[in-house]
Amino acid sequence: MTNRILENKTALIHGAGGAIGGAVARAFARQGAKVFLAGRTLAKLDAVAKDVSAAGGVAETAQVDALDERAVNAHADAVAAKAGRIDIALNAVGIRHVQGTPFAELSLEEYALPITGYTRTNFITAKAAARHMIKAGRGVILTLSTPGSRMAGTGFLGYGVTCAAVEAFTRILAAELGPGGIRVNCLVPGGIQTDLLRNYWRRIADEQGVTWEEIRDRGDITDVQKRKLFADNARRLYGLKG
Repeated sequence: MTNRILENKTALIHGAGGAIGGAVARAFARQGAKVFLAGRTLAKLDAVAKDVSAAGGVAETAQVDALDERAVNAHADAVAAKAGRIDIALNAVGIRHVQGTPFAELSLEEYALPITGYTRTNFITAKAAARHMIKAGRGVILTLSTPGSRMAGTGFLGYGVTCAAVEAFTRILAAELGPGGIRVNCLVPGGIQTDLLRNYWRRIADEQGVTWEEIRDRGDITDVQKRKLFADNARRLYGLKG
């Protein structure tokens, strides 16, 4: 394959065993990147790595808890030592949380769980990669959000606040790291069909007496792949707009 835009790049992907992380890993590998796949479930990581290898790419897997700062730092150091650098870091980690519960019935713990979990993992993984990118004077850090950060509705208060926080984190970090040659971008796909989203829509569909296919916001995983590739390849792309 010619004109592969990620030839000789090193990509570190947390949550690589999930729907979005795995799809992006495959897309990056097709474009020439060597992908380092991190996550909690080795079987899922190995399945993605098998796909990458079958397509002629190079992938390595590691069991890493993206909420464990020490483990994430150690893994990033190992990747940088082996590959020589970290060019791209993506956090595609999913954290199970409550959706569909009205505010009056929502506990503080249920509200806070996604906010604490997602902001913590994005901080940890971004910082682990940034330490190496700062030394190299270049790199791309990618985060994920959803339209929930700007939507009004019932049943997703904690996650909506979470998405807004991740977007703010991305904007502020982009301004700080940009002058040093590091791009920080947040991509906001629609309703990608992950297990988390399917379970949520099924519960809402049951309440409304319709099928979940009738009310879901359809999203094609290939759209995320294309956006990730664009975000990595755009030399002057900062913040949330692309």
